[in-house]
Amino acid sequence: MICLHDGVGRLGTVADVTARETPVVDDLGQALNALLLTYLGRAREALADVPGGPRGFQVLQLSQEQACTNQAGMAAALRLDRTVMTYLVDDLEKAGLIERQPDPADRRARRVVITESGRAALASARVAIREVERETISALDDAEAAQLRALLTKAAQGIDHDTSACEAAGSPPTC
Repeated sequence: MICLHDGVGRLGTVADVTARETPVVDDLGQALNALLLTYLGRAREALADVPGGPRGFQVLQLSQEQACTNQAGMAAALRLDRTVMTYLVDDLEKAGLIERQPDPADRRARRVVITESGRAALASARVAIREVERETISALDDAEAAQLRALLTKAAQGIDHDTSACEAAGSPPTC
């Protein structure tokens, strides 16, 4: 149970506060943490058939979008250790969802390419994740949910990263 405070006294649980017309949240971190933990728990369940769960889902998305095509670039984009990324790609490859292919631009690098099975799995996973998102923010109406998405996206894009994911991976051309 998450309890919220107004700096003077306890306001109550999240349910108590959200039932009021104008909720006061003094600790944004607590609210974000509650949402994140709820989302991640539900996402793990919804993506149980995807090797690596939410991380595997993210790799499939990156490979579908071709935002980053090599393993090092993907690891940097997802902020994963390269060793963890190797195991994750191994599991996705064993499941037939992705393939490693030589990178024509860099003989030392391997591109991560989604397969047809991977595309089908990703399509199903996206439906499941949309439902998880709806459940997680079900206290909001459609307009509020859209506003939350827009504001979170804006905040996430405003985070000052030291380097881009591709620069961190040392692979700007293939990422």
